[in-house]
Amino acid sequence: MSSAGDHVLAAAIATQAGQVLLTIRRKNAGADPAVLRKAGDEGAQLVIAAALRRERPADSVLSEEAADDLARLDAVRVWIIDPLDGTREFAEKGRTDWAVHVALWESGQLVAGAVALPALGLTLDTETPPTLAPAYGGPPRLIVSRTRPPALVPAVCERICGVTVPMGSAGAKSMAVVRGEADAYLHAGGQYEWDSAAPVAVAVAAGLHTSRIDGNPLRYNNRNPYVPDLLICRPELAAPLLEAVRAATQN
Repeated sequence: MSSAGDHVLAAAIATQAGQVLLTIRRKNAGADPAVLRKAGDEGAQLVIAAALRRERPADSVLSEEAADDLARLDAVRVWIIDPLDGTREFAEKGRTDWAVHVALWESGQLVAGAVALPALGLTLDTETPPTLAPAYGGPPRLIVSRTRPPALVPAVCERICGVTVPMGSAGAKSMAVVRGEADAYLHAGGQYEWDSAAPVAVAVAAGLHTSRIDGNPLRYNNRNPYVPDLLICRPELAAPLLEAVRAATQN
């Protein structure tokens, strides 16, 4: 992997971590969910951290499962990772909506990324992103959190005559849009950079619109990694969705 480019490396690391997570899930079948979640977080973090130390030792890293070294703020290259996105779903038998996120930020931009969906045997990445599927012709399908759907979603759906599809894991939700299983992912309940960096990188590579819900660009490698909201959607839905959000938040 040391000779591979950043796109290939991101995909390889995400896939490897996903395989480790599948093994952990299998070996801990029937365990207390808290034990399984902890094992998954720690196991995937070890794999990703070791790979980045070996392959990109000069780069900084921002991870959900590691202490934040603010030296990254002065770094040119920062890997932003979520070793296990959707720990709740990972610990629920039979659920496939959990993911591994690996993204690279460089000089102000996301430049590479991969989202592994291990339970589906898929890794989507910025080197070979899926071709955007044609619009399916029905009411817009908005992916929302299965446990924390934003309060503004009903108003937005009403304005665009859309329907909601609940799902776990920010990565799984984002990739549902990339794969053409949904038309938009609207989140307004707050996340962190590791929740969206890799999904946004892959979504942009696939030709989707990505932004804050007020239309402003998403920024990464900030001192505070909190990201209040985001929108990932088909490009033709960006304007009507942003207008619907604006109208909903003004009322």
